[in-house]
Amino acid sequence: MLLNSALEYAFRRVQAQHDGLNLNGKHQRLVYAGGVNILGGSVHTIKKNTEALVVASKESGLEVNADKTEYMVVSRDQNSGRIRSMKIDNNSFERVEQFKYLGTTLTNQNFIQEEIKSRLKSGNACYLSVQNLLFSSFLSKILKIKIHRIILLHVILYGCETWSLTLRDERRLRVLENRVLRRVFGHKGEEITGEWRKIHNDELNYLYSSSNIVRVIKLRRMRWAGHVAQMGREEVYAGFWWGNLRQRDRLEDPGVNGRIMLR
Repeated sequence: MLLNSALEYAFRRVQAQHDGLNLNGKHQRLVYAGGVNILGGSVHTIKKNTEALVVASKESGLEVNADKTEYMVVSRDQNSGRIRSMKIDNNSFERVEQFKYLGTTLTNQNFIQEEIKSRLKSGNACYLSVQNLLFSSFLSKILKIKIHRIILLHVILYGCETWSLTLRDERRLRVLENRVLRRVFGHKGEEITGEWRKIHNDELNYLYSSSNIVRVIKLRRMRWAGHVAQMGREEVYAGFWWGNLRQRDRLEDPGVNGRIMLR
């Protein structure tokens, strides 16, 4: 409780600056547990609000961990804002091209493909950890499918509500899912020759009889959009801030066309 009270006091000091990036008309920072993101339309704004946060934190007996603090300029023009570090109160915060926040990879050009690659890599690692279960003759196919849905899909599809898929992304996702399903359903024996062969994709779709991974992603995106649509008019802007990062805005720093985030 004391920590929360101290953090709230510090954040109110930052909020009082009134010149950060407004989300829902009032939010300038994202906070979850020990992770804090300060958003702004320019490096100058971020620096000003960060200085206020550092000062207010010291008054509350808290300190900013410089080793775990970095900032990123979200812009399609990466030649803008060439300063590589930000110095505040004898601390130097390095500029990065990407970082992870709440398990999701954010990039300086707001490309989601890096996050999808990371999810696929995690999905492959998860698949390798459970492939013996999927291959086991002691488990039924129904139980193996539950392992796929409950364990593998939860790892692969974390944060998929914000994904914008290309055909290549869809193909890579389907390849991974078909790889898992082939492990579940095994091989198929030919009635005439008696030989065993790999199950074709259309046969996998019939045996699985559930929505494939691409359709699941699209359904989740629609469900998320439905939640946003039910919000108030002001809250909709906050819900779609992710897409707003792509817009080109006139900022205080010349040549910077994007959002600046301090992590």
